[in-house]
Amino acid sequence: MGTLEAFLLGLVQGLTEYLPVSSSGHLTIGSAILGVDADQNLVFTVAVHVATVLSTIVVLGHEILKLIRGSFCRIPATTPSGSAVLWERMNAEQRYVLAIIVSMIPVGIVGVFFKDTVEEIFGSGLLVVGLCLLVTASLLAFSYYAKPRQKDEISLKDAFVIGLAQALAVLPGISRSGSTIATGLLLGNRKESMAQFSFLMVIPPILGEALLDTIKVFREGVEATFNGIGTVPLLVGFLAAFVSGVIACKWMIGIVRRGKLIYFAYYCVAVGLLTIVLSL
Repeated sequence: MGTLEAFLLGLVQGLTEYLPVSSSGHLTIGSAILGVDADQNLVFTVAVHVATVLSTIVVLGHEILKLIRGSFCRIPATTPSGSAVLWERMNAEQRYVLAIIVSMIPVGIVGVFFKDTVEEIFGSGLLVVGLCLLVTASLLAFSYYAKPRQKDEISLKDAFVIGLAQALAVLPGISRSGSTIATGLLLGNRKESMAQFSFLMVIPPILGEALLDTIKVFREGVEATFNGIGTVPLLVGFLAAFVSGVIACKWMIGIVRRGKLIYFAYYCVAVGLLTIVLSL
């Protein structure tokens, strides 16, 4: 993988991690077009995923610090009524963090125990990517036209269901951000909160996956896993993913608030059908 290929794939990763069009699917498509196999280079994969996590931290740093500070506040032993459950005694930040933790359960189970099995069964070829992009388009379209009753807060039940949607993103072509945001909207959660929740809930799973990949890198030997990529292309790919991730994260938050996800549904249909045709 040369510097240009690393730059383009890093750019694709940064943009599509936040836009609801599937980063894994677009990396597969981009790799096929460029004639490289980014999936086989663990070092590059870890680098661009960590870059997108850092971009999230930069964009949502204020909210993350607020959640951290609020989470360490003492939970009152009782409320004025003296009969509230733990959830009701928590402050808003503690409930939010707990919801994020609950959302991580499905993807944690799938990622640790079933990811390799899912990849072996479904593969990661262009046909699979194209079909999964059509699934992503369907989710986005449903969330656009559905008008459920609006909720003031993301419940633990909703968080778990949104986590199930995130677990589906193990398949290339199922957008992590698209599936989680669309599911949250279908459950009646407000547009103003869903983009932020979606981006924050993916930080731990991405870091966890990066950690597992890093362990695999050292087990197989760093030299072997570099697989022909040099330091400069690796750095270029990292920076491209980081900068484009910052831009896409800010842009996507505004898009969700304005309710413009339907345009990404059209895009996923077009790209999905084209990818299916190219795979035949």
